[in-house]
Amino acid sequence: MKRIPIVKAAEKGGEEVKLAGWVNSRRDHGKIIFLDLRDASGLIQSVATPKEEQAYETANSLGAEDVVEVVGEVKARPQANVNPDLETGKVELTLKQINLINKANELPFPIDTPGTEIDELVRMKYRYIDLRRQRLQTNLKTRHRIAVAAREFLNKENFVEIETPYLTKTTPEGARDFVVPSRHQKGNFYALAQAPQQYKQLLMISGFEKYYQLSRAFRDEDLRADRQMEHTQIDLEMAFVEREDILNLVEEMITFVAEKMGKKILEKPFPRFTHTEAMKQFGADKFDLRNKNQTEELAFAFVLDFPLFERDEEEKAWTFSHNPFTAPKPEDEEKLKAEKEIAKISSLQYDLVCNGFEMASGSIRINKPEVQRQALKIMGYSKEKIESDFGHLLKAYEYGAPVHGGIAIGLERLTAVFTGESSIREVVAFPVTSSGETSVMDAPSRLDEKQLKELGLKLDKK
Repeated sequence: MKRIPIVKAAEKGGEEVKLAGWVNSRRDHGKIIFLDLRDASGLIQSVATPKEEQAYETANSLGAEDVVEVVGEVKARPQANVNPDLETGKVELTLKQINLINKANELPFPIDTPGTEIDELVRMKYRYIDLRRQRLQTNLKTRHRIAVAAREFLNKENFVEIETPYLTKTTPEGARDFVVPSRHQKGNFYALAQAPQQYKQLLMISGFEKYYQLSRAFRDEDLRADRQMEHTQIDLEMAFVEREDILNLVEEMITFVAEKMGKKILEKPFPRFTHTEAMKQFGADKFDLRNKNQTEELAFAFVLDFPLFERDEEEKAWTFSHNPFTAPKPEDEEKLKAEKEIAKISSLQYDLVCNGFEMASGSIRINKPEVQRQALKIMGYSKEKIESDFGHLLKAYEYGAPVHGGIAIGLERLTAVFTGESSIREVVAFPVTSSGETSVMDAPSRLDEKQLKELGLKLDKK
């Protein structure tokens, strides 16, 4: 007999079925033992009586979270005992056989609570147990459904999914790089990609006019509720487009995904604010348009016309507001060329915000080598540094680069908003803690002397 998911048992009234899962709870009523069985699909009430001796004796020895395989007959519950809150609540399983697969020790914490009352380090140490919690099961399944819906939409729009390298060259993307030593070229290092930024621009130059991927991004930065050291972004790029084309596509995709999830969007089309308007009205470039009575709705909005540069007062220099490849607004190109009124040069950057979070950020990109060199010059890069860090991209521009632009939507942040979570750690299977320690695996950890020698590294004992 083939095992079926528990929720399918509700369709098998009068039939004998095989199920497997965890003992969610056990209730002993003397001559009758109730076991609530749970698998990834759901939960069902099962019943063991002395009539089936083996099943009854085994049920009598079971505890919470023991793993079992059972055979039994699906029977309709009496009308008075129907549980309307349970997908299988109209039936129960009369147990004929129970096979104990594995005993479970007493859990380090309960899993029938929200879990937020438990110390974070303990939750992460036993994350595989924490993930049995119904809230987290729902969160990760919602994340999956969002990813599926995004892919469905982009495939329908003739985007091509292309993977780009994670091992790459260190580049300025706004955060510190994670570096990886090269064993074959001792003394040289890779960097884990902070984003697929330059690769996706190279793909536009390669002739792929619509690209996307669900890409991992790695950033060595301080952690907070909406930030992890690695995250996933729904990353896309388009050629031969204007800003309006990308904003319209993003709004269509977000609406498509939200409707698939049964979510209500507060206002369509999405409201638009310039960066100046957002700062004046809300005091920030990410804001919440809901009032207190609309907590279940999604209040999306676009923020436009960011400054191209911002002042780094510590370094006493100009730096990029978004990334080094963001194009200035056409009417401000002369200011860029003349290096005048730098603070007033506007960019073709755009952000998507929702319920107080930044959901996505993107821009139309620079596609002319002379404009890119000038932007980097204003940021203090020498000619030599420009060539060493960006020469490959500048060379690519010289072989016919179309106008192109794109955006990256944070999958974790989108999922957190959809599930009502305040921290993206609650929508990540194995997140790092607020101090950067990984779930379960005890990283970061030290390398032994043999590993260090292979990589040509020595540790400063100080």
